[in-house]
Amino acid sequence: MSRVWRAFGLQPHRAETFKLSTDPYFVDKVHDVVGLYLDPPERALVFCVDEKSQIQALDRSQPVLPMMPGVPQRMTADYVRHGTTTLFAALEVATGKVIGSLHRRHRAEEFKKFLLRLDKEVPEGLDVHLVLDNYATHKTPAIKTWLVSHPRFHLHFTPTGSSWLNLVERWFAELTNKQIRRGVHKSVQALEADIRDWIATWNTDPKPYVWTKTADDILERLAGYLKRIPDSGH
Repeated sequence: MSRVWRAFGLQPHRAETFKLSTDPYFVDKVHDVVGLYLDPPERALVFCVDEKSQIQALDRSQPVLPMMPGVPQRMTADYVRHGTTTLFAALEVATGKVIGSLHRRHRAEEFKKFLLRLDKEVPEGLDVHLVLDNYATHKTPAIKTWLVSHPRFHLHFTPTGSSWLNLVERWFAELTNKQIRRGVHKSVQALEADIRDWIATWNTDPKPYVWTKTADDILERLAGYLKRIPDSGH
């Protein structure tokens, strides 16, 4: 049987997850967001924005054994929780620089504070285009009122269930794998200090994530998947 699998390039031990968006404006939103990546407007900065909520300050129940030659770092699987924090982050698409802000909650009030910080940090005379998801915090009446009074801000929403279109998610994955998951934090303050240090270190030599696929490429590939799914309705 293994010879048959190899002959046809089958790998039954591997499986990947996916989720099809049900957003009725999926096509329009893909074109909008990808268009910003591939052809950003002049005299403007494009940021990918999201919140990483419920980041836990975890302390291992026993001391971590450091890495040694031929021996990986070892830590216990059980841990003690010491509270959570939320990171609001904006990844500048052109440079890879990250503007981050930590809050203990993630309501519209905290999102508005983050918008105020972006407004201060982006030079006057430049428009600000934000790619973000459809989370209710981003669409409250208070946020809409703030946007009316700050017309240089333009919001571009990714399709529902399509976080892969938001480049800041790639940066969140690096933060999680290289800092948070490997860290030991006895308090929320210690966790927040490590996150701030990570952002500062990242910004000394930021690396942008280069988007290469056109909207048509994405939609054609999706159409190919739909043809292989029975009863997809497409």
